[in-house]
Amino acid sequence: MKYPVLQQLGLSEREVAIYLSLLESGPVSIRDIAAASGINRGTTYETLKSLAAKGVVSYFPKGKRRVFLAEDPERLITLAESKQSALSDALEQLRNEIVPGLKNLKPDFTPGNVRFYEGDDGVELVLRDILDSAERLPGAQYSVISTKTLRDHLYRPFPNFTRQRVARNIAVRVIAVGDGGDEAELAERKWLPAGSGHDASYIAIYPPKVAIITLVNSTYPVVVVIDSTAIAATQQLLFDTLWSLI
Repeated sequence: MKYPVLQQLGLSEREVAIYLSLLESGPVSIRDIAAASGINRGTTYETLKSLAAKGVVSYFPKGKRRVFLAEDPERLITLAESKQSALSDALEQLRNEIVPGLKNLKPDFTPGNVRFYEGDDGVELVLRDILDSAERLPGAQYSVISTKTLRDHLYRPFPNFTRQRVARNIAVRVIAVGDGGDEAELAERKWLPAGSGHDASYIAIYPPKVAIITLVNSTYPVVVVIDSTAIAATQQLLFDTLWSLI
């Protein structure tokens, strides 16, 4: 198809073909358009009506017939701007009215609020979710409790995580359990002594979600993400209390 971007304006392949044909031929009748395009007259007429409704084709009477012509291609920009404006209005309505209303239809907590992921791909998916979600939070900030054992594996699938976090102006507070943990921009860090035994865990609190990453063996990570405003609020309260005591 020529100019596939035109489909993003809501034009079908047939509409694009007829519009381009009209641009090349100038004003013509339905019969001539149908003959040139190889489309039956009924379908051609319906397509022309649709194009006229979108403002990219017009017509005028000539004797007992209608003659159709393509509008200036600048109309395509007008059509794109109109769609962009409508999409912006729809996005605002989704954010402010529809999505909050739909969320009220959901039970507070269901099995669907808990998701499990495995391996480096799962860790990368959750790290990206933390960035995307935290960026929308007030203050663009999240909280983390991280142990030394897990820190050695955490960013293996997403080595530029910290760089992206800083680039997106997202702040983090970290309670680091055990030695280590690099200093970084937009990061506050406090330390707790390491416990004994296997203590590989990483807990990220980014309301309304809490992500927990751990290792099932020395190198293989698993992730649990809990999407619950109540649970995230409780975890945040515990974090803030511990933070104030260190």
